Amino acid sequence: MQETNQDLQIEKFYYDNKIVKAFGYATVVFGIVGMIVGLWAAIQMYYPAISLNWAPTTFGRLRPLHTNAIIFAFVGNASFAGIYYSLQRLCKTRMYSDRLSWIHFWGWQLIIVAAAITLPLGLNNGAEYAELIWPIDIAIALVWVIFGINMFGTILKRRERHLYVAIWFYIATWVTVALLHIVRSIELPYSATGSYSWYAGVQDALVQWWYGHNAVAFFLTTPVLGLMYYFLPKAANRPVYSYKLSIIHFWALIFIYIWAGPHHLLYTALPDWAQSLGVVFSIMLIAPSWGGMLNGLFTLRGAWDKVREDPVLKFMVVAITCYGMATFEGPLLSLKSVNAISHFSDWTIGHVHIGGLGWNGFMAFAILYYMIPKMWGTTLYSKKLATNHFWLGTIGIIIYAVPLYWAGFEQSLMWKQFTLEGQLKFDFMQTVTNIIPMYIARSVGGTLYLIGAFIMVYNLYKTIAQGKFIANEAAEAPALVKAVSKKKEYWHRVIERKPLTMLVLSLILVAIGGLVQMIPTFLIKSNVPTITSVKPYTPLELQGRDIYVREGCYTCHSQMIRPFRDEVARYGEYSKAGEFVYDHPFQWGSKRTGPDLAREGADKNKRPDSWHYTHMYDPRLTSPGSIMPRYVWLLDNKLDISSTPAKIRAMRTLGVPYPKDYDKIANVDLMKQADSITANLKKDKIETSSDREIIALIAYLQRLGKDIQAEPKPITQTNK
Repeated sequence: MQETNQDLQIEKFYYDNKIVKAFGYATVVFGIVGMIVGLWAAIQMYYPAISLNWAPTTFGRLRPLHTNAIIFAFVGNASFAGIYYSLQRLCKTRMYSDRLSWIHFWGWQLIIVAAAITLPLGLNNGAEYAELIWPIDIAIALVWVIFGINMFGTILKRRERHLYVAIWFYIATWVTVALLHIVRSIELPYSATGSYSWYAGVQDALVQWWYGHNAVAFFLTTPVLGLMYYFLPKAANRPVYSYKLSIIHFWALIFIYIWAGPHHLLYTALPDWAQSLGVVFSIMLIAPSWGGMLNGLFTLRGAWDKVREDPVLKFMVVAITCYGMATFEGPLLSLKSVNAISHFSDWTIGHVHIGGLGWNGFMAFAILYYMIPKMWGTTLYSKKLATNHFWLGTIGIIIYAVPLYWAGFEQSLMWKQFTLEGQLKFDFMQTVTNIIPMYIARSVGGTLYLIGAFIMVYNLYKTIAQGKFIANEAAEAPALVKAVSKKKEYWHRVIERKPLTMLVLSLILVAIGGLVQMIPTFLIKSNVPTITSVKPYTPLELQGRDIYVREGCYTCHSQMIRPFRDEVARYGEYSKAGEFVYDHPFQWGSKRTGPDLAREGADKNKRPDSWHYTHMYDPRLTSPGSIMPRYVWLLDNKLDISSTPAKIRAMRTLGVPYPKDYDKIANVDLMKQADSITANLKKDKIETSSDREIIALIAYLQRLGKDIQAEPKPITQTNK
């Protein structure tokens, strides 16, 4: 280099700790709220009365509130706090714009508050992790762009020539989350709060789990890996174990991860080639994931004495270990033989929470314990309290996850067992009541984890009270000047000087997998063959389907019968791609707390309208032992048929073949069908009005599976 450090002008500046403090406080507040909601939902799994028979507090509405609160409010705010803290120090500069920082902060908190209001009200798009209504989706996109401008503005005015590995992960996070959110959020509004997904059926399922899997990858994993690469070496006072392993970890991870989404859809109506791609790349994903885990753990070689003393490092070691466990188990669950057992069971819930509680939660706790004493110019109030928090959290994770693994195995084995006579050995309700002790144990583990979080709040409060906040932290660094060197550089060092190049390369790599999966599924007709007997929903059924989505029924019920002997015997003919061409959004589900509903209205499973009415009034009257909450408000709420014309018009725009101008007469047909259901109920001595929401929901449930009737098998010597 021609310049030396002595030749460079030393510049003085200040790090902005105020924005870090704000995101840190938000992390703590929303983390506690999200955990309480999660515990409330967990208790409902064995004590449904805790729903209070009130619509906003039923499991179907609390579950999306919990997942959104933990993902976007708790982990999101923790990531932003860590990014704002580390980015300034890695770039040796203040954030590009204080104003943009605060617009980002308040915009994100308003989005969270809007979600906390709308989700309990049932304003729900029905897509896991993407439930928020379209105006909030637009707000998310705008705030994300503001965050990106501020982040890249900071990177471009840096005083450090090369971008440290943590910044690579921040860049990939920003560009990929933007891509995922935009593609998943393409929808057609029919009102100020309501919309239908632009995609239907199989295509919607592919887009959803391309988004859902990679929301985990690029919102819960890559930014937190970036934080690991910064805070772990800082806390241990040691360099990262391997620079070259960091390079392999980063590029391989962001390229491979994006392909793995279809492993959520194995044995479904998704084309088999797409399922196979998901499996192959899921197995490949072990290598870069474990490369990152080992890079983190090996950084601590020779520092284990410090780990025993420092609670920050304790949390990080368990977090990284949980990351390794989850990223081994994910590919394991993508093997078809394993997925046949695990899918729709509580095994998946246990797997997800190893990552959520262990990896994300413990990393969030660690960076809070690290940053807050630094920003208040003091030491942590009590290492003993932090250690107690660590052990409560660790034991809580074990007590939470192990019973769910047990429950998952028991569910699946019971679902699949036959008697010697060839009949299903257990009815579905037996598979529910048998695992209630495991649900109770899960809530005990969650309670311990929550108590640990409260201990952290007290410890941080006392730490803050004994220190003095450093709002603008003084720093100095030499100005960045253009380097002139004839020495040949390692190829990646060149990329590290070019953040926009890294942005473009990251975008190209993550886009490839999605394009390869989506283009054939959308453009090649044979991937979604049509079935002539499948017709659009009637106006009343469409309204009932929207109520089904509003109540979050997809969180407990699937509508996807896999081609297994036990599922066909229990539910009816296995599901085909062409059945779902008019489903905006799809409702295949990912968990069977209750039975599959894909053939609920088919002749072989036909239950009278009065059964559904009574079941929604009190599930235990029709299904003793049920853990489903009561839906008494559906019997009283008046159906809003003023929205019917707009919904029909939206569906026509999406390609559903309703007749021209049908929107003008749709409510006439709606009331005719409603009157017929009311008459059926009256025959069974149930008096109700035709304009109640329960009537529409019954119409939808009775429609499920009717378009697909299994052809009778010819009589042979083997099946007489």
